[in-house]
Amino acid sequence: QVQLVESGGGLVQAGGSLRLSCTASGTIFNINAMAWYRQAPGKQRELVADITSGGSTNYGDSVKGRFTISRDNAKNTVYLQMNTLKPEDTAVYYCNADKVLTYYSSMYHSEDYWGRGTLVTVSA
Repeated sequence: QVQLVESGGGLVQAGGSLRLSCTASGTIFNINAMAWYRQAPGKQRELVADITSGGSTNYGDSVKGRFTISRDNAKNTVYLQMNTLKPEDTAVYYCNADKVLTYYSSMYHSEDYWGRGTLVTVSA
């Protein structure tokens, strides 16, 4: 019923920038919070940043001051601007949508969704 599609990943040199985008598609009435997580090889998935529908943001300690999360509620899209990238930022970045309100099978549903991920590689 809802799909999250990420884009914008790729290969960049240390010190460079990338901008990730994630759009939720489907019959969506509301999304509570949207977030970016990442998972590096051999490590657990970690929160990068999240943003509420009202625009309140929260960042992981390792990205504070370098990454900026933003959101376009009308487009059901969340962005992650990543500056001053470091090799340790290399990971698969996943988009998450929390409490997505949809209507199907004759009833409302509030569910969480994940994207498939986009790879970010930062070379030294």
